[in-house]
This record gives sequence, structure tokens and C-alpha cells, in this order.
Amino acid sequence: MWRYRFIATLLGLSVTAAPAWALTDTQARQLLWRTGFDAPPERVSALRPLSQGQAVDRLVDAAADDRLAKTPAPDWVGEPITVPFVPKDLGDDEKQAFRRMWAQRDLQLQAWWMQEMLTTETPLAERMTLFWHGHFTSSLQSVRAGQLMYRQNVMLRANALGNYRTLLHEVAHDPAMLRYLNNQQNRKGAPNENFARELLELFTLGEGHYSEHDMQQAARAFTGWKALPPDGRFVEVRRQHDDGIKSFLGQRGNFDGDDIIDIILRQPQAAVFIVDELWHEFVSPNPDPSEVERLASSFRKDWQIAPLMKQLLREPEVIDARSAGTLVKSPVEFVVGTVRSIGLPLTPLSAVLAADSMGQALFYPPNVKGWPGGDGWITSDALLSRRQFVLALAGDAPMVAPQGQGREANLRKREYQQLRRQRAVVARRFGEFAESLPPDAALQMLALNPVQPPVDGAKPPDRLETWLLDPVYNLK
Repeated sequence: MWRYRFIATLLGLSVTAAPAWALTDTQARQLLWRTGFDAPPERVSALRPLSQGQAVDRLVDAAADDRLAKTPAPDWVGEPITVPFVPKDLGDDEKQAFRRMWAQRDLQLQAWWMQEMLTTETPLAERMTLFWHGHFTSSLQSVRAGQLMYRQNVMLRANALGNYRTLLHEVAHDPAMLRYLNNQQNRKGAPNENFARELLELFTLGEGHYSEHDMQQAARAFTGWKALPPDGRFVEVRRQHDDGIKSFLGQRGNFDGDDIIDIILRQPQAAVFIVDELWHEFVSPNPDPSEVERLASSFRKDWQIAPLMKQLLREPEVIDARSAGTLVKSPVEFVVGTVRSIGLPLTPLSAVLAADSMGQALFYPPNVKGWPGGDGWITSDALLSRRQFVLALAGDAPMVAPQGQGREANLRKREYQQLRRQRAVVARRFGEFAESLPPDAALQMLALNPVQPPVDGAKPPDRLETWLLDPVYNLK
């Protein structure tokens, strides 16, 4: 044996086997797909010498340090807050131009975040920000102020892997949230219960863990909390605040909104609820109740999100081959992952429109419950849109809808022409990437073996297109 080692050393050969605890290529890819958007070979290679725990620490620590977006924000995010009501004295053409301006701003804000996801070096930071955006739901459709939605994104990003208690208090003070859930109309003597109800039902505890009385008392505690123009800052209007005694979850006192949140966090269910949500997002659709409780028990000691994510992503199920393909890619993951994997020169605006067509418009969750997630992404219309997107990348379908249709109608002429012109460039890069892949590269693209493998002798672009159209490509 020593002779073999000596000869191998002279020849420059490596004889050191990977430690038993080191990740395999397949496990590294699965971890990257679960925590990001793609699994490029260089990142797989970087994780391969590490154990699952070491790899998780590296990913979470990098994301926790990345608290600011690198992409410059639209130049209007600092403007005073105005409600985009169409002035009555405008002519028809002027009204149309006014509406188009606001629609273009929405697209610009969406493209800003999409560009960050397409180019980030810490995908987990974006995935966590996207998770909280879908959990603590607000929508441009109701908030009607892109400046406030931008600030909310900045807040969610800064706290995405920070302290959950701090995050929850920030959400309750967030002007976009208060506008979205009508807390602007919540005042002493005439409480609006929308924010209090969703805080308890969808954000922190879940149905069955509070009473209608608790919800009503919480609404009283949040009276007078609102966002004031022109800058949209949070204020507590004292004359509108109910400072009477309230009884909430077994406690009595002259509570305000911050007191309500602190009482919520004393409930064991608060930690269980959020751990269960994170498990669904990053591990599997079937949480292990005993493991959820174990993680929740640790989490509620200090409410630190980064350590929780490190524990969660150390679950064997995260990299187990038996759990591969059990999670469904969201439209944003599908689009961003495809563009990043292939290195496509796709504009962020095109990516926004593609994800929107599949059912996920950034800053526009469909309702207060957020996006459906899981199998809810797999509808016949959504799958058709995913197929159309892949065909467009390969040059086999139009890149954008005809001018004047859908959201494309809100684009300036030069923006629309830019989207059309990129078709040839994108298709060329698609072909170049396909040529660089070995025939057995399905494992680099798919979480499981393809349902419909490419035909023997297929040309590289056709082979790549077949993999991306395979049902398995929707899974991670």
C-alpha cells in the first residue's frame, strides 16, 4: 500500500478519499436548491468537502451578514407619499398616461428586487426575505405606495435572519402593513379588527390558539397606530388610542400593541407556529411534530432566527435522497433558478413578467394569506406558463406578449422593444450552455430522474429544453 501511495504522490495523484461525513455532489446540490435558487458547479465543489453542518453554517452566516440590497433602488422611493387617484379634470389620454406611470413604477420596483435575486451572491438572504414577504403579507394593490413597500422590503431584509421578536415589533410598526390591514381606520370607540385578526391567525399563533375576545382586545391595543403622510412614517395618535384595561390571552392591563406582541411571544405556540412554517418552506411538506417542538423549544429561548435556521437545515431530511423532489419551486424560484443556472442575459423586467404569468407577482401577494405555496403552485395555467417560458428561452416561442396585452401594455415603447430584441441573444446563450453540458447532465438540472428523458441522439439544445420541460424540473 505504501508503494502505491509513493508512486501516486510522484504522479501527482490524490489518494485521499472524501471523509464519510462530507457532502456528496448530490447532497450539496440538494442543499443549495433548498436554500437558494440554483446549484452551480463551483458552489457544489465549494461545499463538497464540508459536512452538512459546516455547509449550513457557511450558507446561513453569509446570508445573515448580507442585510442590504446591492441593486440601486428606483429614484422615486424617497418621494413624498401620494395616493394614485386619477385627477378628475384630466382628459382620457392624460388619465391613461397617469395610470401607466403608476403601473410602470410598480414594474420598476419589482424589477429592482428581481435584479437582486438574479445577481446575489447570497441566495439564502433573498429566499428568507421572500419567505417573510409571503408570511407578513402586504400588497401594492392595497397599500398603493411603492415607497412604503420598498421600505418594508428593506426592513424584512435587515431582520430576515435576525431576532424574531424585533422583526415582529417592526412589522407591527410598519406603515405598509398598517395601511394594508386597515389599521389607519383603527381608533378608540370604533376599532378595526383586521390587523389584530391576521396578526393572531396568520402571522403568529394560528386558528384555535386564541379566542374572538382575545382578537377584539388586541384590536383595542393597536388603536391609533398608523402611517402619516407625506413621508408615511409610523405614529401613535394618542387621542385615538384606547388606553383602557384590556384582557388578552389570560393577561390584564393597559396594553398597547407592543405589549400584545410580547404576550403573544410568551405563548408556546408562537415558536411552534413559525418553525412549522419554515419547515414547510425549506425541509418538506410533512413536518415532524417532535422535531418541530424540539426546534421551537430552543427558538423561544432567545428568538434568534439564524441559529434556528442552522438547526433546521441540519435536519437529515434536508439532504436525504428520499426527500429529493418533495418541494415545489415557486414561480420566482423557477425563473430565477433557470436564468442563474444557464447564465442567461434576461432582463429583470422579463423575469418579473414571467414569474407573474406563473402566479407570483412580487409585491402583489393574492390575499392576506400570501401565495399558496407547495402543490398550490401546480395548476394547469401555471404549468402552461412555465412551459411557455422555457420555450421562449430556447427561441421556440415569443419572449413577450403582443404589445398592448397584459402587463406589457404598461411598458414604454423602448422597454417593449428591448424585451423583444433579447430573444435572439437569450436563445444563443441557451444553445451555448447546452453545448457545454455532458449528455448525462440531467443530475445537474433535476432533483430526480426525468420522467421523459431526451430521445437518443438529441441535439444539445433540444436535450436541455427537454430537461427544463420535464415535470421533475418543477421540484427541488
